[in-house]
Amino acid sequence: MTTRKIISEWNLEPGTGKAIELLKGQILRIEQVEGGQCADFNCFNLHDYKEFMHCGRTRTVHGFHPTKGTFMWSAPPRERAMLYILEDTVGRNDVLFPRCSAYVYEAAYGFSVHTNCHDIQAEAQREYGLTPDDVHDSFNLFMCTGVDADGHAYMTRQTTKAGDHVDLLALMDVLAVPNVCGADVMKTSNFALKPLKLTVFAATEADLASVPKTPVLASQRTPKDFRNPIIKSDRALRRDPNYRSEFPNTPIVLTELPVTLTAGEMAMLSAVKLTDIYGDDDAAALRDILFSWWEERFLQAHAGAPAIEA
Repeated sequence: MTTRKIISEWNLEPGTGKAIELLKGQILRIEQVEGGQCADFNCFNLHDYKEFMHCGRTRTVHGFHPTKGTFMWSAPPRERAMLYILEDTVGRNDVLFPRCSAYVYEAAYGFSVHTNCHDIQAEAQREYGLTPDDVHDSFNLFMCTGVDADGHAYMTRQTTKAGDHVDLLALMDVLAVPNVCGADVMKTSNFALKPLKLTVFAATEADLASVPKTPVLASQRTPKDFRNPIIKSDRALRRDPNYRSEFPNTPIVLTELPVTLTAGEMAMLSAVKLTDIYGDDDAAALRDILFSWWEERFLQAHAGAPAIEA
């Protein structure tokens, strides 16, 4: 039995979603009522909707199936941890597949009218002034997916039961938008649509203390750091005649760094260098070996992943 204080509760019926102001230190539980139901999820910074949950960065850090003990990250250039997965009784979530849409059902099944996650999300977000263009790739809770030997993504049936749930802890004030996935002609939710239960809790001190530290870096930029912080109010794209490029970190400077190798070290280099890539360019081969070793030894994460304190 949880000792957390319940702040609010909803029953989310098929075909619907709910936009929820989830404040820092609050927990959203998305729970199976009958079992076997996928939930799609969008998330925005409550005070700046241009910062939103980014499945691409999240899967780079945590893989295709984020679960308990992982974060949901915002898109570049913010790249901040927005939510922490505090609990997950199933461990099968997905950041590989996009949300289903009206186009999918019309193109693949011939249904010109069908429930779909994009339209459900768009309607739920409309309560806060957002448009269908603002719906982003979903975090797909309880969705069983994988990649086959040919590199194609697939989904299969789920085995969730009533009471299974995922607890998402807000690390900043967010607009959290879960919806009942609209796919009833796919394996996503075992070919049926069922309700979900939503509960918002106040996190306990133990909940907050369990979250690993994430970096606070100069490269995590917000509008105050932008050369142009103004959001366009019209749709057409027009060239600014006064634009002058100011790319950061340019011009690129190349500095030659001499490296002296012994005869034994040269022999080792010759034995392992990637000749099919670098040919006789020993300097490039050595650079490849050095940085490949560094990635494996010190990065301790997949390429492009932010560090997380152990």
